[in-house]
Amino acid sequence: MIKIVSFKICPFVQRVTALLEAKDIPYEIDYISLSNKPGWFLELSPNGQVPVLIAESGQALFESDAIVEYIDEISPPLETNVNAEQRAINRAWGYQAAKAYLSQCSTMRSSNDATLAERHVNLAKTWQKAEQQLDEGPFFNGATLSNVDIAWLPLLHRAAVIKAHSGYDLLEGFPKVIAWQAALLTTGLAEKSVAEDFEETFTRFYLSEKTYLGQKSQGLSLSNNCAADNACASRHCC
Repeated sequence: MIKIVSFKICPFVQRVTALLEAKDIPYEIDYISLSNKPGWFLELSPNGQVPVLIAESGQALFESDAIVEYIDEISPPLETNVNAEQRAINRAWGYQAAKAYLSQCSTMRSSNDATLAERHVNLAKTWQKAEQQLDEGPFFNGATLSNVDIAWLPLLHRAAVIKAHSGYDLLEGFPKVIAWQAALLTTGLAEKSVAEDFEETFTRFYLSEKTYLGQKSQGLSLSNNCAADNACASRHCC
């Protein structure tokens, strides 16, 4: 059976596990701490990052883009009758989502309102691209779930958790994206592709007293905490 090596709140991992769930491919998952990476993991991952997929042959694969392509090569596609051009377009939109993962992470970890506002403006550029591309839905390419939806799921799932716990809407002003988010969450893939305690672990990190959104949601006095801002300077935080 396929094994995934993961960090519980990593969006790059969720992109992989959501695709496995969407395709009904069984897998095991092993969670590690990125602050105390085990030696066996460092031997498997040249870049020291998650996700790592260990194939049934025992071969370890790294980088989420490569892992997603591998999963597509060993299983039927989510969308059928898609030509080469459309597959390339789908991959490009998937790359757009993955490029925004860390931008969203840093936005959510902002230590003060000014930093949050500035980073939200940059993140909103990502939503605007999707808003202009989305049509009648419910999914990115219409009626059928695709790899594009899977790539954007971590972004939209995390935005929903932030709004539910803090009242802050990362998607405000983008009605098509909000409708797309609702359709994706209805599939159940968000919950299936994360750990049982994902929401607790996620909010403990992104809505802690070290973050502006966390202080605001908890009614604490707001302060400038650079440690929170710097936590998402690299992929190692998520």
